[in-house]
Amino acid sequence: MTYKTEQEEFWANIFGEEYIKRNDGLSIIASNTSLFSKIFAHTSNISSILEFGANIGLNLHAIKRLLPNSELSAIEINNNAVKKLSTIPDINVFHMSILDFIPEKTYDFVFSKTVLIHINPDELNNVYNSLYQSSSRYICIAEYYNPNPIDVVYRGHESKLFKRDFAGEMLDKFSDLRLIDYGFVYHRDNNFLQDDINWFLLEKK
Repeated sequence: MTYKTEQEEFWANIFGEEYIKRNDGLSIIASNTSLFSKIFAHTSNISSILEFGANIGLNLHAIKRLLPNSELSAIEINNNAVKKLSTIPDINVFHMSILDFIPEKTYDFVFSKTVLIHINPDELNNVYNSLYQSSSRYICIAEYYNPNPIDVVYRGHESKLFKRDFAGEMLDKFSDLRLIDYGFVYHRDNNFLQDDINWFLLEKK
């Protein structure tokens, strides 16, 4: 597999493997279940879901508990993550870079969670287009928020984590999107801790 950006290669190889080792376990699935229960409370009639950058599927495991009859699909670049992801029953996995994904159908609910922060900023416009074109109704953005774009050193690596107003940029780009709800999850939550993530639920009008 060839890559357009250094960020893709970073996640497809050694650092992606290290991330898998750091992020596994039932406690993460429990926290994700709590998070997505809040998000899905503002939706209806979701039968198909696509995750951009699913890693080993900890978000989708949680969603499967909440919406057991939904059709799950995922895009993932890392080979070993795909192997674990594929153990989820009936999941459809696109083993590729998000930057190469061209949707052939639409899904009721399309989302990213701490993935856009790792995309090369020069490629974000293309990813926004893919998110939009993949969705028939809902788009959820759960990322690190900052009102202005900034580059943050990530575990000693530069140009690997970028904060900005991803949801706001999508709202500006696509005039038929509207904000349904938004929220914040905190790394010191008493029961269901996450990284400090802001989530935004958008809907096509």
